[in-house]
Amino acid sequence: MYGNLRYISEAPNLRPIELTPATNNAAHDAVFSCKFTHRLRFTANVFAAGNDTLSEILSEQSGHCSNVAVFVDANVARSRVNLADEIGNYFKRYLPEKSPKVLIIPGGEQIKNTELDFKRILDDLEQSRLCRKSFVIAVGGGAVLDAVGFAASITHRGLRLIRIATTTLSQADSAMAVKNGINAFGKKNYMGVFAAPWAIINDEATLETLTTDHWLAGFSEAIKVALLKDPLLFEYIHRNCDRVRSRNLKIAIPIIRRSGRLHFDHITQNGDPFERQDARPLDFGHWSAHKLEQMSGFELSHGQAVAIGIAIDATYANFMGWLCDANHQRILECLNRIGFRLYHRVMRQANTLLGGLDEFQEHLGGRLTIPSISRIGETFDIFEIDTNQMLAAISYLKRFHEWGKNDDKTDS
Repeated sequence: MYGNLRYISEAPNLRPIELTPATNNAAHDAVFSCKFTHRLRFTANVFAAGNDTLSEILSEQSGHCSNVAVFVDANVARSRVNLADEIGNYFKRYLPEKSPKVLIIPGGEQIKNTELDFKRILDDLEQSRLCRKSFVIAVGGGAVLDAVGFAASITHRGLRLIRIATTTLSQADSAMAVKNGINAFGKKNYMGVFAAPWAIINDEATLETLTTDHWLAGFSEAIKVALLKDPLLFEYIHRNCDRVRSRNLKIAIPIIRRSGRLHFDHITQNGDPFERQDARPLDFGHWSAHKLEQMSGFELSHGQAVAIGIAIDATYANFMGWLCDANHQRILECLNRIGFRLYHRVMRQANTLLGGLDEFQEHLGGRLTIPSISRIGETFDIFEIDTNQMLAAISYLKRFHEWGKNDDKTDS
């Protein structure tokens, strides 16, 4: 009955065990951890001759790397018409044994909303004959990084992803995360996985090519993380709103770098990179932002929606007596002066917007946990919402928006 007992007891370094009938219940629990290295690089013109940022990352594992696939955001490709040639020449120079095909894919939220576009990424990965030691390089904004990252994470149970972030939003926030996903069932990021990228490269030269909306988008996330973690950063942004809006790179790039680093440090030092706990400490303004994007049919960009979400949560904190009037007004003023609109017509459906709370709770799991602020740089979690006060906060932003329009008319 226990014929293998002799083998077990005679195995080196193993103690004899008592075998029990298989009909007994058994339970085994063990705690284990996996070590990750999170790599972040700041550079400009990543594919330029003489820039070895990418080649050094690839060369670390070149002996084990079979193939490389490169996906480029169509918005980036349009603004840099010779990019495909630059990428080809770069690999000829630094890694001549690799000759990746450059694949152009739609940018913006479309790539996360359209099943056909996502399937095309998967098809391209399969046709590129990649193995689990291969690299997938995604060049673009946050949506492209999300979609390509998701596809890479479910191919052979995970390929090595290098994110080359090209927008203020991705460089300030989303590229730092260990999340990948696409939208489904009308819900933001409904399908996705946690998977750490092999490396993140912020290409700051691409920021000069952004449209106004894409330029502004990352600064809402920078303001958010400043409100939560860095009062001095908020003061710097508040003092330089007009320069940020006018694209003063000497002012703007340090803000984006600091925001990116704060998000990066949160992932690596906060102890919950895969969001197993109830709290989502960096999601100030996000329960409503995700719902606003959905309600607007993604007419609202994520950055613009986050700006409104910050305004809603800051106003709610003020109405609840947690945040003083002066700080409340400074937050709204900062968002407004940089160029964000703090009201959108879909906010007339305020009760529908409040449904974002339930969806947010479902997405994060556990009890509803939303970060709030008592002062700039001082946070706490709230676990229930006063619906009347939240509706009042949304209504207040409509009046704030109208006051701003009247001021514009007066100024003109």
